[in-house]
Amino acid sequence: MDVLERIKQQVETHPVIIYMKGTPQLPQCGFSSRTAEALKSLDIEFAYVNVLSDPEIFQNLPRFADWPTFPQVYVSGELIGGCDITLEMHESGELEKLARSAVESKAS
Repeated sequence: MDVLERIKQQVETHPVIIYMKGTPQLPQCGFSSRTAEALKSLDIEFAYVNVLSDPEIFQNLPRFADWPTFPQVYVSGELIGGCDITLEMHESGELEKLARSAVESKAS
């Protein structure tokens, strides 16, 4: 499967997914760490992809959504942004509403 198709499938399959350096339990950069912590604090299920362990995704994800940096957070198949945007949305409560809605609609 083409890497862009693989990314598309991951984004469409998981209501909330983060592409990050490392894992939520063992992040490999500060931006990924802060973003994963924001998601973990919502107490919802989310998927992750460690871009450091998948060179194809690491090289091609920036092309997928025209977003050059990591982490990247997708909710309901749409890129919401990287670290700064995710943290701003978390502070305002918007991230929780959006993520909960995505998880609940996928479950029903």
